[in-house]
Amino acid sequence: MNKLDSAKRAKILSLLCEGSSMRAITRIEGVSLNTVTKLLIDAGKACAAYHDQYVTRVKATRIQCDEIWAFYYSKQKNVATAKAAPDGAGDVWTWTAIEATHKMIVSYMVGGCDSEYALALMDDLRSRLANRVQLTTDGHRAYLNAVEEAFGADIDYAQLVKLYGEAPESHKGRYSPADCTGIKKIPVTGNPDKAHVSTSYVERSNLMIRMHMRRFTRLTNAHSKKFENHAYAVALHVMFYNFVRMHSTLRMSPAMAAGVSSTLWEMPDIVALMDAQAEAPKRPKTYRKRVAISGPEEISK
Repeated sequence: MNKLDSAKRAKILSLLCEGSSMRAITRIEGVSLNTVTKLLIDAGKACAAYHDQYVTRVKATRIQCDEIWAFYYSKQKNVATAKAAPDGAGDVWTWTAIEATHKMIVSYMVGGCDSEYALALMDDLRSRLANRVQLTTDGHRAYLNAVEEAFGADIDYAQLVKLYGEAPESHKGRYSPADCTGIKKIPVTGNPDKAHVSTSYVERSNLMIRMHMRRFTRLTNAHSKKFENHAYAVALHVMFYNFVRMHSTLRMSPAMAAGVSSTLWEMPDIVALMDAQAEAPKRPKTYRKRVAISGPEEISK
């Protein structure tokens, strides 16, 4: 079977991580769409497995969590009339937990937006931390029980609730929210420092997700056709962000700042990681028929 050389695969992965669409890559690099798709899947599997194995015992001070919306196959409102829509088509949410000091994405999850996914994220986050932290989330109610069940009293937790005014006529019917008129910082557990109750870093990370993965771009026809491929793209992005991309403020990668890596990775290192795991490929673990990219093993279907 023909196989692209390492340099070619590294370039294709770089283009995927810099926001190029899969079809644009086929035109630029002169490869088939199936080749790009297979490369994304293999890279996603390898990156998910590496994150699950090595992003552990992370020393942290302040964690911020948030969710970002996307969809696969069709938007939720169009699923009922969509032709041959697969089970679970529609809204898909990416949950992330980022550390505010070294900016590393410690934990992430791809799936729904209910309490079960919130709990899965918090359980995974708890398993990766080395010490007690201060946690900030938005006002999503699913976090309340999830944080309590995962951490108990061993956390300083607060919610940051944004207050919005009435949406202007020009915004009605659009995805853009109304103007934010204020915020409320609500302590929930422990003794969180209100000066550091913020979701600014994780929201900036969400912006990077939309900029660096074409399938997250709004108001276009760029979207995921399969849920699994959506999840693999997230796994690749997190690996790229944590280990490969130099953070402009830190002047090193978040993984280096967190002490998880001693060197700045390059994209050929991810290709080598793929080759090392090629003999025993594994799917990312699933959660109620959706892929929860925080490790390679299956937990339920």
